[in-house]
Amino acid sequence: MSGSGKAAEVQKQLSGGMNQELHWFPEETPLSRLAAVMAGMANSSGGRILLGISPRSAQVQGVSDPAAALDRVFQAALLVEPPLVLPVPQVVHLPNSAGPVLIILIPQGLPNVYSLDGSYLGRDDRQTNPLPARKLRQLLMERGVMQLESRIPPQASLEDLDPDQMHEYTEQLRTRLNGIRPGQGNESDIDILLRRGCLQKVSGEVVPTYAGLLLFGSYPQQWLPNASILAARFSGTTFADQFVKKDINGSLVEQLRHAERFVRENIRSFVRMNEMTHQEQPEYPFEAVRELLVNSVAHRDYNYQGDNIHLNMFSDRLEVLSPGVLPGPVNLDNLLEARFSRNAVIVQVLSDLGYVERLGYGLDRVVTVMRQTSLRPPKFEEIAGCFKVTLFGAEERKSALPVDLSVYRKMDLNPRQQAAVGFLAEHGRINNSSYQDLCPGVHAETLRRDLADMVRRGLIIKVGDKRTTYYILKK
Repeated sequence: MSGSGKAAEVQKQLSGGMNQELHWFPEETPLSRLAAVMAGMANSSGGRILLGISPRSAQVQGVSDPAAALDRVFQAALLVEPPLVLPVPQVVHLPNSAGPVLIILIPQGLPNVYSLDGSYLGRDDRQTNPLPARKLRQLLMERGVMQLESRIPPQASLEDLDPDQMHEYTEQLRTRLNGIRPGQGNESDIDILLRRGCLQKVSGEVVPTYAGLLLFGSYPQQWLPNASILAARFSGTTFADQFVKKDINGSLVEQLRHAERFVRENIRSFVRMNEMTHQEQPEYPFEAVRELLVNSVAHRDYNYQGDNIHLNMFSDRLEVLSPGVLPGPVNLDNLLEARFSRNAVIVQVLSDLGYVERLGYGLDRVVTVMRQTSLRPPKFEEIAGCFKVTLFGAEERKSALPVDLSVYRKMDLNPRQQAAVGFLAEHGRINNSSYQDLCPGVHAETLRRDLADMVRRGLIIKVGDKRTTYYILKK
């Protein structure tokens, strides 16, 4: 297979449907060259680098030592300014390869403008070149604001971090690193957090960044009083004096745990009919609510400290308001497709912990879940310097007729006929078309016999003729 053919094959296997650039490098590539492509991808639309494949010979030259290759990746990432914080590279075995290949992911939408030896690089037609002045100005406008997560809190020290939370995270990361470098995933907690951007060295002393405090601080609100979630449940459709309220503080992971518990304790369930049974359905799918909570703490603007994240639950809707408008090139028209991580360190650590998908916001997942549960699509707004998402709840679906379904459960009805009775109780009537929708894949003649049998047994009444025929329950 040609080099381009192999690239296309691997692109299909690895991209997961994403149209991201895939770049090939032999193992002996100089660190400066590797760092240049990483910086160029970071300033563009991201991509993947495969280390250990030689494009010249079009043969897979497997990485001989994954641990050494991993160290080279980390060294190259540290050459970039500011240092790149990347997902843990993967080791894969490609078809016909002589050994494992290391896959390096450069995420889309990183928040900084990256340079190497003072040069700002980009990717153009699969080439790494200095960014033109116009493109650099545009990039600086989109990403030029230094996010709070990378700054050093005044008078903060390692003693302000919770060692248990740090160790829980680093142990998870070590487990993943051991899969690449067995026996070598023994870096100290400090070294791992330095590499992850949660700590920095200042005048020879290791101190936490704001990201480190938010993620692992014993009480980060000492420095950021509004970096918290204010949750409330109101009985009606508007703000009122009677409500359940909770101020949720602590690290971001602790906030997510407490916010999820608040939702579970205050979410209501409705009974909806399914065939001849009643099933409970929460007013909001919890998966969608969880995605919104994670999105709010991961992507809020921590430069803006005038307000908390707000979680408001009303009788007809749920709202999550996150301080700060949409970041960089993201707007209300493209927010389901565009990718820009305002807080790259926070997003990466939450991704390491399994809270957030590193490649996306999760908002597209919210839309999908709401659609799958037959609820109204979420509403996205920018209001008074905040990003607001509204979920509209499920309404209780009442039977169209006062029918005691327990009577029909005692009869010898097949599952299709049971579904028809449930449909009739909810909607009042059924015709051939709606019965076919209720039982897809079943032959029309079989459904006709089902209905004729129920008419013969005196359970339903046939009304109309030919195309106007429909059936109702016999009282």
